[in-house]
Amino acid sequence: MLSSNGTYFFNFTDNSQDRIVGIHTLGWEKRNSASYFWDGLERSELGKVIFQYTLKGEGEITIDNQTTRLKAGEAFFVTVPSNHQYYFPEDSEEWEFVHITLYGQEALRSFEEITRSDGHILTLDKNSTPIQIIFNLYNEAVNNGISDVYQASSNAYTFLMELKRAIKSKGKAGLSKKYPKPVEKAIEFIHNNYSKPLALDDIVEASGVSKYHFSRLFNATMHITPLNYVVKIRMEQAVKLLKNKELTIEEIALKVGYANGNYFSKAFRSIIGVSPGKYRNNRSFIPFEQIIQR
Repeated sequence: MLSSNGTYFFNFTDNSQDRIVGIHTLGWEKRNSASYFWDGLERSELGKVIFQYTLKGEGEITIDNQTTRLKAGEAFFVTVPSNHQYYFPEDSEEWEFVHITLYGQEALRSFEEITRSDGHILTLDKNSTPIQIIFNLYNEAVNNGISDVYQASSNAYTFLMELKRAIKSKGKAGLSKKYPKPVEKAIEFIHNNYSKPLALDDIVEASGVSKYHFSRLFNATMHITPLNYVVKIRMEQAVKLLKNKELTIEEIALKVGYANGNYFSKAFRSIIGVSPGKYRNNRSFIPFEQIIQR
């Protein structure tokens, strides 16, 4: 079942993209049914390159009879036609992802270069430039901002180059961000306890270092203060909970660590720009799972 804004198909009559790179489709989807299944040997979109990045939940892909479980932060990169099948596994609760399908000589050349050195499964941080490009492109598509073949081709080429840059600069094993141990401990503590009252001293204690050292290290690593990071995580959880219309604003407030709905609503408005109720009911908002805050 599709539960997000869906997929956009680009149909420009100019064939100049065939010689370089063009966008065939672009989408943001959430699946929770085993009926979601694609076979790379039975599709009609020949000569296409598919990049699909998991935002939440789990999916699976089988490439040449080797199956990989895809979790948040993992992407697959395949061509059509080829021997692959990707699908929603029966034991998964949901699979939310963004995807972009490209074509053209540069798309195929880049695909061969990347998969030859790093394989078909890539790990990328959601804040990495290639993934942010997909988010931005999706936002442009929703608002009819991709108006001609030249803009589409330029964006597609930029995506490929930034994907190469991310892989080259960090290597396949290091594409996910690696933080200093005290910061990792603090992040884990915050994610496990954001629904409770949290003070800076609580986070510092979890980090295992002094308050002075921790604050400097956390700010330098995350480019945000520890308490502002707590707010960020709470807001990210709140926008997920707002999709459940059965939960009241007051109930959501308590679930994300606020004493009451009024305090939560003020904090939400200061970060998102609108009240929780307006966000929930306004269909013009693009769904998101993570807040980029500096």
